[in-house]
Amino acid sequence: MKLYQTLLLSLLTIPIYAQQPEQTLTYRAEAAVTVSDGDYAPLWLTANRYGMTGNESKNAYLRAGIAWDKTLKHDWRIAAGLDLAGGKNLTSNFWLQQAYADISWKKLTLSLGSKERNGFPLEKNPQLTTGWMTEGPNTRPIPQLRVEIKDFLDIPGLGHWLALKGHLAYGWFTDSNWQEDFVGNNRYFTKGTKYHSKSLLFRLGNREKLPLEFEFGLIMATQFGGSKYFKNAQGEVSKTMDMPDDLGAYWSAFFPQAGGDDTIEGEQKNVEGNMLGSWNFALNYYLNNWKFRIYLDHYFEDHSQMFWEYGRWKDGQLGIEITPPQNRWITSVVWEGFSTYDQTGPIQYEDRWGSFPGMQTSGADNYYNHGIYNAWQHYGMAMGNPLLPGPAYNADGSITFRSNRVKAQHIGLCGNPTEEWSWRVLATYARYWGTYATPLDKVRKQAYTLAEVTYLPAWAKGWSVTLAGAMDRGNYLGNNTGGSLTLRKTGSLLK
Repeated sequence: MKLYQTLLLSLLTIPIYAQQPEQTLTYRAEAAVTVSDGDYAPLWLTANRYGMTGNESKNAYLRAGIAWDKTLKHDWRIAAGLDLAGGKNLTSNFWLQQAYADISWKKLTLSLGSKERNGFPLEKNPQLTTGWMTEGPNTRPIPQLRVEIKDFLDIPGLGHWLALKGHLAYGWFTDSNWQEDFVGNNRYFTKGTKYHSKSLLFRLGNREKLPLEFEFGLIMATQFGGSKYFKNAQGEVSKTMDMPDDLGAYWSAFFPQAGGDDTIEGEQKNVEGNMLGSWNFALNYYLNNWKFRIYLDHYFEDHSQMFWEYGRWKDGQLGIEITPPQNRWITSVVWEGFSTYDQTGPIQYEDRWGSFPGMQTSGADNYYNHGIYNAWQHYGMAMGNPLLPGPAYNADGSITFRSNRVKAQHIGLCGNPTEEWSWRVLATYARYWGTYATPLDKVRKQAYTLAEVTYLPAWAKGWSVTLAGAMDRGNYLGNNTGGSLTLRKTGSLLK
């Protein structure tokens, strides 16, 4: 924490008073309030907002930040940002939302700190998608040291037919205190958990010569290190386990080692901590001024479902995005089909002593849940797709996903009728089965809807107001109806 704050402050002290076209210093101030009449705020008023809002039926926040960017000679660029927030009925009363420093050369960037990022590397429409399977904008940013090629980089000598992008990152979860406060008695939680992720995505195709592009790659993420604690019936906390966090643990998180057995220690030896990820595929077709995009975000945990060893893939997110020619009303349309229902089936079996020693059938993958780290979550929200509501929705204080077997259909539309007005609509229908180990008493059904409009008045430069109404209907999260109002001011500090 102190390291990246020091770097940020040192960058911000570079003189900014000179009027230079290659330098920008912008500010942002924002206030939002959400009011609902159900047990929770409607899902689409909470999800995919970088953890700024919460699931409490009534909540509010204030935030203010600055961002500085300077272009240097020889394709170098430096940037920094600081963003502070405070709120009511949220997971924190005051927090550091963003604090980062970036150093870039051409398309390569070294980033240090907390920074809001959309899901990566597979591009989706952030306004219309339900989210990303492995990690996306559903939680507060993870502080990290990150090396990335954010935009596709052509591989030299191939005539622009092959390009790639990707990243490598190490960081740490910051919700240790939240976990201790939230967790119920006779339950486990973790502190000091470390974070690792990496991705690589290729793009095959040259749009100038053929209107078709194919993207393929994967992202992998890991929870490792830290310590596991137990809160007893009297609310007293005791440490039960220290997970490896030496240099060897960082290497094992990057490159999972073979070996180990079915004990906790053996699992850590086999795959350092909680390893998960997704395969990413996309096909883009350009027809005159239309763009058609089909994408598949296939989720896996450990080695089950990473390949076709246990049968064809049945889980993941299949999406279609249609971008029509520029017009006054519809900018983009997205449909997504979503499933985490199969999870390699309900059976997890290993025959060590019977007729077929060494034969193993892996199943019951238990997505987003883990025996050591409890859940793939940050401050109670899913690190991945919000259609799996996170531990923040658990009245019993368990840091797990109550239902990770889900099927859903989703559609989203957005438009910009004028330069001053924009809108979007989301509609989702989902079914929930619980988990294989703890199924729900019956299949629960839930519908989530959102209608939102934003006004950027030309007569009030830099000001905007967003009004949103949303409803949840069903018997999983219940019937929740609410609205939110967001007032925002942006501008430049350089004249």
